Amino acid sequence: MPLVRHPLLSPAPGTQRELVSLHYGQPGGQKAYIQASLHADELPGMLVAHHLRRQLDALDAAGQITGEIILVPMANPIGLSQFVLHGHQGRFELTTGENFNRHYPDQIEAVAQAVEPHLTADAAANVALLRRALKDAVLASPVDTELQSLRRTLMGLSCDADIVLDLHCDAQALMHLYTETPCWPACEPLARFLRSRVALLAQDSGDSPFDEACSQVWWKWAARFGQRFPIPQACLSVTVELRGAADVTHELAEADARHIVDFLRWRGLIAGDKPALPDAVGDARPLAGSMPIKSPTAGVLTFLKDVGAEVKAGEVLAHVIDPITAQVTELTSPVDGLFFARDFVRFATAGMRIAKVAGREALRTGKLLGA
Repeated sequence: MPLVRHPLLSPAPGTQRELVSLHYGQPGGQKAYIQASLHADELPGMLVAHHLRRQLDALDAAGQITGEIILVPMANPIGLSQFVLHGHQGRFELTTGENFNRHYPDQIEAVAQAVEPHLTADAAANVALLRRALKDAVLASPVDTELQSLRRTLMGLSCDADIVLDLHCDAQALMHLYTETPCWPACEPLARFLRSRVALLAQDSGDSPFDEACSQVWWKWAARFGQRFPIPQACLSVTVELRGAADVTHELAEADARHIVDFLRWRGLIAGDKPALPDAVGDARPLAGSMPIKSPTAGVLTFLKDVGAEVKAGEVLAHVIDPITAQVTELTSPVDGLFFARDFVRFATAGMRIAKVAGREALRTGKLLGA
């Protein structure tokens, strides 16, 4: 199993970070790319990667890996080192304030112009051509900062993959997924294997998060070329939300790693009998129907509902209590839906998002992701 070190652009003399990737199998067949903790303070993914590495090591030693699998067990060395007054700050880069999971560069039009004279009626040949051109464009893109070099390195490893899994977590949550609407047919089996309670679908949610930067090139190329050249949705890219930030246990992580291996075996990247598809325990809903619950006032936050509850519009989910006036503000669900995530902070500030309910109707517009 080759271990590859990727130096990042040095931010200051005497300092340099690196990204480490683990490589299983051989190029030429299907490729899967899996990374953990792009938000560096979201740790369940790192533990899943630890167990996934053990399982892949054993499969590799047995000669069972028939595709190419790249595992990045810690995708954000910048964020991993950011602490302020003993508090881990792994979501935003402290220099720019940018979210590590936003603003991945767009090579779509440049690649389309470069390859258009060579596209044909052969869909498989078109996919291979576009993948090569996209990877060349990503690796050749200039970078000026350490953060940009991290983004380029991650995209260089992942942009030509058939399957991309970006392992995250919420604060307190059910297992759930984010993916683009054109990916849902390929994602539905993954949702079954991972026992996901809900998959949230959008087509370009805004600000170019990592998963969409990998998958949206294909449906955008298909729209650009129309009927002239066949361009399939050649990448399934999914953000996997591994429950909550405190769900860092060997039992959960080992099971999640095993479920990922089962999916990869089902897809044909690992030899052996194809596992049966598990029964679905959830469904897909529009990301535009995932409604944030905001507190209009500050105070002590206490929840009346646990994640996993099916709630009705108007049902009280939490109280915010002003410790000075004793005023109690009720926070209610705006829709019927699944109460799938809530914050672990227990003092709300005015305007703070404290929870999310996944409804079935698309009600929001504009940028659909939080900060």
